[in-house]
This record gives sequence, structure tokens and C-alpha cells, in this order.
Amino acid sequence: MIMKCPEEMRAEVIKAGKVPVLVVKRKDSAKKGPGVLWIHGGGYMTGMKEMVYISRAMDLVRDLDAVVFSPGYRLSFQAPYPAAAEDCYQTLLFMKENAVRFGFRSDQIMAGGESAGGGLCAAVCMMARDRKDVNIAFQMPLYPMMDQNDTETSADNHGRIWNTKKNHLGWRSYLRDDYGREVSPYASPASQTDYSGLPPAYTFVSDGEPFLAETKTYIRNLKAAGIPAEIDIYPGNMHAFDMLDPKSCVSRTAVNRFREAVRKAAELYFCPQADELSRQQTADYDKHKGGTGDDENTIS
Repeated sequence: MIMKCPEEMRAEVIKAGKVPVLVVKRKDSAKKGPGVLWIHGGGYMTGMKEMVYISRAMDLVRDLDAVVFSPGYRLSFQAPYPAAAEDCYQTLLFMKENAVRFGFRSDQIMAGGESAGGGLCAAVCMMARDRKDVNIAFQMPLYPMMDQNDTETSADNHGRIWNTKKNHLGWRSYLRDDYGREVSPYASPASQTDYSGLPPAYTFVSDGEPFLAETKTYIRNLKAAGIPAEIDIYPGNMHAFDMLDPKSCVSRTAVNRFREAVRKAAELYFCPQADELSRQQTADYDKHKGGTGDDENTIS
């Protein structure tokens, strides 16, 4: 599978602290679009930042003039949790501080990813809410790897690409000595009990793959907390089907639906950063204090 930057886009590798990050944007951006943290999959064990080229993130660049940041986070054989989550969060902080430099809307920072990247997306959204360093407007955790415990669909699963045996190996490698124990939601997002204040979400998943149950549960819990959240479920047992079999009818349907859902989200969801809100409130106060007190507008 060839992974290279599409011709209509340009890419560069930068450093967010010590984290290598691949940044992708249009060559001829027509507008200032969202900034998107897109996290690659691979069971926390494998994968690379260049996988972004075959991901749904490219749709966001094309459709929304998004600037996409794909972190080369530490894999579990290099360092266990919390290394990957902290590397992704460090990239998110870098994005917030460099919105002007890279030309995206700081009030529309989004996060997404596939599989383990989807799990890390959810974890980063929880970290951002709790730490209050950065506000995320929308999340797209696609068929996310979120639950270290077996669910009704990850137990005894023999699906294509990913299955029960690989899932156990992935979680054991990522959590090491904490595997099977109670862990933070930042490590296994399915252990979260408070979904309030998390960003609106969209996701899709196939009905025969291991992560169906945990994906459905995540969306259900968001909705129960009053968070707008949608899920599309497609027939099949191939994990990451949209990336690995992009020409199939179901993949084309999923891609079109994803693009439609995210275009709608881009029209609806904005979340200014706390320091921007503070500056705006100060400016509004100063403007009001310095006004004439005359509420009438004269048009000539």
C-alpha cells in the first residue's frame, strides 16, 4: 500500500516538543479551516504518522481546508502507557499555540483517528476536558480501540485484520503490568464514568469486528450525557475496511457518509480557547465602558 502526500497537498515534518509530527494542508487553501489532530492506528504496537495519507483525514483537508497534524507517537514496544497518550496531547497543545503559524481556526480544533488512534482520540479529549489546557470542538474516533476488557464483540472474535488474540496482545503490550487491572480512562477510555463536557462526536464501525460493542457504548454514553453523537454501522467483519478496501461499495458509502457528517459538524461546532474568550470578554468590556451610552444607530 503506497502512502504518499496527494498532489494537491503539501506536507512537512515538524517537532511538537520531542514528538515528530507530519503536517498536511492544501497547497491552495481557499479559507481558514479547522486544525485536526489525526492519530494513526496499529493496536498501540505498530503504525506510523504517514498512515494519515490513507486515512479519512485527507477528506478533511479536501472538504474543509483543514490543517492535519499526525503525531509519530511512541509505540508500546518503545514505551508503555502513558507515552502514546502524552505524545498526542503534547501535539494538541502545540496546535493550540501555533494556529496562526499554520493557518487554521483555533476555535475549531478537532481530533480523530482509527482503531488505537480512535482510542487515543477519545483519551486526548478526556485529558483536554480535565486539564483545561485546550478546547476541542469535535471528535471522530473511528472504530476505536477503547476497552482493555473483553466485550460481547471483542471476545471470541475471528474477524479479518483484527481479532481477540491480537486485541489481548495489543492491550498487554500497551498497559504492561497494569493489564487486567483498573486503569485511568486516559489508558482505557471505556473505563470513563463521566462523559459530561466532552466534544460532540461522529464515528462508524462494521458489525462483525471486535470494536463494535465499545464503539456503540461510547456513543450511547455521550448521548446520555447530553453530547451530540452519531454512529453509522456497516455490514462486514473487516477492521479498518475503509482504509484497507477503499474501492468496495460499503467503503465508498462510509466515506461519503463521513464526509457529509463532518461537513455538517464544521458548520455547527466551534469552541474558542479559554485565553481567546478572556481577551474577547476584556475587549467587550472596554468597548462598553468607553461607549457613549447612546443605543441609537444613525444611518445616512
